[in-house]
Amino acid sequence: MTRQFVMGVGRDVLVRPSPFAMVWQGAGRPHEPIAVPGVSLAAGELLVEVELATVCRSDVHTVLGRRTAATPVILGHEQVGRVVAVGAGATASSGVPVVPGMRVVWSVTVSCGHCDRCERGLSQKCRSLAKYGHDRVHRGWELSGGFASHVQVRAGSTVVLLDENLPAKVAAPASCASATVVAALEAASASVALSGATVLITGAGMLGLTATAMATDAGAHVIVSDPVAARRSAALDFGAAGVADPTVAHLAVTGIGGVLAAAATAGAAEPLIVLEMSGSPVAVRSALRVVGVGGVVVLVGSVSPGGEIGLDPEVLVRNHLTLRGVHNYSGRHLEQAVDYLASAWHSYPFAELVGETLPLERIDEALVLAATGRHPRIALDPHRTG
Repeated sequence: MTRQFVMGVGRDVLVRPSPFAMVWQGAGRPHEPIAVPGVSLAAGELLVEVELATVCRSDVHTVLGRRTAATPVILGHEQVGRVVAVGAGATASSGVPVVPGMRVVWSVTVSCGHCDRCERGLSQKCRSLAKYGHDRVHRGWELSGGFASHVQVRAGSTVVLLDENLPAKVAAPASCASATVVAALEAASASVALSGATVLITGAGMLGLTATAMATDAGAHVIVSDPVAARRSAALDFGAAGVADPTVAHLAVTGIGGVLAAAATAGAAEPLIVLEMSGSPVAVRSALRVVGVGGVVVLVGSVSPGGEIGLDPEVLVRNHLTLRGVHNYSGRHLEQAVDYLASAWHSYPFAELVGETLPLERIDEALVLAATGRHPRIALDPHRTG
């Protein structure tokens, strides 16, 4: 972290050198830096200096025009940072009062906590929802995304304290990918217990690999399907019992059906849980094709338009299937994700999922690298130069 002068005058916080952010103005235009000399913190709010941010696939989809975003916007919603100023009454998820110097991650969403959706446990779909890295920059919330030197963390966010020993490359994705996987596994286990189950995961990106490790540690027999050989190899490093190539014939030895059949011959149960993490319509169809009677299919990757699929309702009815969608997560899922990563990073190569780390000013280059898919994540360091 940089040496800073932070001065509070009432609710106003002045920081020297001034915080800055990289603002995206729309498709085909490069990011532009803006300086924000001071912020006004309301009760329960925080000013956090960003230690490291990672580029999520949704950031890539936005700049490529695959999903809409109000501009100008500061993208980025996976980050880890250190608190430099605190509004009155700010507390962490554990109930501990937040003070400057604490290392934290926070939820991607800001929720009111009292609307009908929040009271139903769907705070991630709050009636007055705000989202880091998604909302248009406006007066009073200029530092609203993770691709910045600082973020103004608003009241209504879940703030989770971090151990100093947890690597930033492991901690940053917790605010999106890791917590979303926890939510997906919770949704699946509401229908089928993970322990002893055969779980098929389609897509071995950040979501899929994280789900592989979590489900394996929960006692599941995990099969991972991905068209990229390097990703299938990575899935084995994250605990997968087997991997399949969806581009070959279904019943081929390395096809999804072939690998599941081999697992059954070796004593594994039929797949009763399928986690679809890729967003591919082909993968969604495969999920519905292979899930066993009484099973559950959880769709997670379909967060941008990807084309419609045919669905015969009779299949759902006769096979007693459950089809669930999971988008974002609630505060408890972020807490559970951090708890899991605190020890799991010693067992699985989570830090290696982050490829190059570039200075924040090279954000456009980072987005190009992220779009190649060579690494599940590319990192941005606001304190690095060059």
